[in-house]
Amino acid sequence: MDMGSPEVQVQVAAAPHEAEQLEACPFCRIIDGSSPAVWIEREHDAVAFAPLPDSALAPGHTLVVPVEHTTDLRTASPRSLAATIALVQRVARAMRGGLGATGTVLLQASGQDAGQSVPHLHFHVVPCWPDDETTHWPPRPSTHQFDGDPHAALAEMFE
Repeated sequence: MDMGSPEVQVQVAAAPHEAEQLEACPFCRIIDGSSPAVWIEREHDAVAFAPLPDSALAPGHTLVVPVEHTTDLRTASPRSLAATIALVQRVARAMRGGLGATGTVLLQASGQDAGQSVPHLHFHVVPCWPDDETTHWPPRPSTHQFDGDPHAALAEMFE
C-alpha cells in the first residue's frame, strides 16, 4: 500500500452534531489526512500510527484505531472492532520481528472514568523488553465497592 497518500476515509456521520464531532476528533483528522501522522499501516477499516513523540511509552509504541469514528469499545461495530484487533495483532507481531520486542502490552480505556483522553476508540500497542524497568499494570486495585456478586451481575447480562 502507498503510505504517502491516504487510501482510507473516515465514515461520515449523518447527524450534524456527529459531523461536528468528526471535525473535532484528532484521530479522524489524522485518518482523513488533515493532520500529519507517522504511519505504520493503513487499511480499509483500521489504521496504525505513532503517538505524539512526547507521549510514547517505549520505542515503537503504536496507536491502532478504527477508520470508522466510534467513541469507545462499547459503541464499536463488530466489523470495526474485528479489523482493529486484527491489526493490533499484526502490529504486535511486527514489534517482535522488527524491534526484537519480547513482549507486548495492549492498553485501551473506554470512557472518561477509565482515563480515555481522545473520544475515538484506540488501542496502545506497546513493545516490551527485559530491560524496560517499567510496568503497565495498574499500581493498585480499584477501591469501588459493589453490592452483591459482580460476576453474577455480569453473567445475567448474557442471559
